[in-house]
Amino acid sequence: MNKALDAFRHYLEDERQYSPHTVRNYLRELDRCLPLLAAQGVDDWSQLRTTHCQALLAKLHRQGLSPRSLALTLSALRQLIKFLLREDRLQHDPMVGLQAPKQGRPLPKNLDVDQIDRLLTLDETDPLAVRDRAIMELFYSSGLRLAELVGLNTQQLDLKEGQVRVLGKGGKERQLPVGRMAQEWLGRYLALRPMLTKGGESDALFLSSRGSRLSPRSVQSRLAKWGQNQALDSKVHPHKLRHSFATHLLESSGDLRAVQELLGHANLSTTQIYTHLDFQHLANVYDSAHPRARKK
Repeated sequence: MNKALDAFRHYLEDERQYSPHTVRNYLRELDRCLPLLAAQGVDDWSQLRTTHCQALLAKLHRQGLSPRSLALTLSALRQLIKFLLREDRLQHDPMVGLQAPKQGRPLPKNLDVDQIDRLLTLDETDPLAVRDRAIMELFYSSGLRLAELVGLNTQQLDLKEGQVRVLGKGGKERQLPVGRMAQEWLGRYLALRPMLTKGGESDALFLSSRGSRLSPRSVQSRLAKWGQNQALDSKVHPHKLRHSFATHLLESSGDLRAVQELLGHANLSTTQIYTHLDFQHLANVYDSAHPRARKK
């Protein structure tokens, strides 16, 4: 069964071009399933039946897994079974009819415009601080995912045209506009970037203090640090800036399709969560301002 998982990993990485994060999550869920399936006497994927899958999900539910985690387990199993069917390692689909428990859809958390302004008022001359401001401006200007930002190379950025070319999920490329403030701070950073190369050569747009490509973990910790330094009462992380980009753009334009394209969402339903967020904001304003809403 482990050999099949190795082949499945190569399929996700090489053929489907899934992100390392997605591959890691899928394999973690499948590793969790192996001992539970072995306890049912399943020692080869060809033996897998619907009853085994039902018992597996029931066991994980009793162990306290959330509906969200169970949905991820189910998704990992479905992808594996599709692969095994394609490779003729399995002759039937044991997942037919199985559904994960319904889960509430949490609204994404974003920063309001005042918080964004406070976060982006840092005016430093230190190369790392200038780099961080350029990163935050680009996140908020163009709505990039963290993996897309750290994967950027210098040739993907065109400041003259105000555009950046990113490689998104599934290897899909999209061209994004870069706003005026992001252009300004990216220009400042690029002028200081040679100080970070340490005499070496790197195509990476954003470099660490050691001259290597900046890691996702470093970006997360630097953004959290600036959130604290700027006295924000909300933790700052890359996805929150992406959420803020989408929310503020949708509030101003109302153009859901355009926001979908900019975010690189394959399905419009993924983008529609921001319409709920917008409504929630209006509902909160109503509750705090309308005389009948405030009346006890």
